Amino acid sequence: MRYLVTGGAGFIGSHLVKALVSGGDEVIVLDNMRRGRREFIYEYLNDDRVKLLEADIRDGTSLDEAMRGVDIVYHLAAQSNVLGALRDPHYSFTTNVAGTFNVLNAATTARVKHLVFASSREVYGEPAGLPVHERAPLLAKNPYGASKIAGEAYCRAWQEASGGRAVILRFSNVYGPRDSDRVIPRWLEFASHGKELPVYGGEQVLDLVSVETAVAALRAAAHIDYDEPINVASGRGVQIKELATKILALSRSGSRLRLEPARSVEVVRFVADVSRMRDVLGVTPPNDPLSHLEELVAQRT
Repeated sequence: MRYLVTGGAGFIGSHLVKALVSGGDEVIVLDNMRRGRREFIYEYLNDDRVKLLEADIRDGTSLDEAMRGVDIVYHLAAQSNVLGALRDPHYSFTTNVAGTFNVLNAATTARVKHLVFASSREVYGEPAGLPVHERAPLLAKNPYGASKIAGEAYCRAWQEASGGRAVILRFSNVYGPRDSDRVIPRWLEFASHGKELPVYGGEQVLDLVSVETAVAALRAAAHIDYDEPINVASGRGVQIKELATKILALSRSGSRLRLEPARSVEVVRFVADVSRMRDVLGVTPPNDPLSHLEELVAQRT
């Protein structure tokens, strides 16, 4: 099979590329390197099965080139940070909304019939109850979530117009090696230097899922015929203070927690219903959502 992975040199994308190449597939990686890094896929750059295009999904010509001969598209490229979307709303819109439109348009031209779209738990906003099923209303409370709602809508429209299949995966808080600018990598960095760990609000409940589980879900989604969105999560809530305490214990850091005012754009409590992930994708998350945290800490020390 020949795959296109937009955002393939980024956090989740680079792990997906490794899994696809290990399975014997050909991969086109398209990444503008704003958050992606060549070193994340360095070991594959001299592999005939991998081609890297340093380009932007806002450039239709580059997408047309990347899409030639592709069987399946993984669309992961995005401005994927809530606070980043606030700082630069124009980039967030032109990448997450217009960029997704460009990807779908190029897929139509190339007659690609299967696409997997990386959406987010942010589409739900602050849920009325937990766990959150995929049928819950979409009430994004920040521009990032709004952009993903728009991306999902375009995927459904593309599916109706093209006769292709767009599988939508709504990722919760994915963590693992190569991540940056989110709570776990930031806290690991602070703990390693003895700095205080800022806790905003302190009441947050996160649904943390390892990048290994995320990649398993992505791979399974490339081979299903399914119309409804699917949560990709652990299905278990982790208190933010519990996460901080565990990071400090595992890293043997003398850092302290520093309580800060809550940030209004951030979702306070989220735990996903993962029954579709299990039943449709055949992916079951570990019982302990933090089961990979220790090895992540070890890599930093």
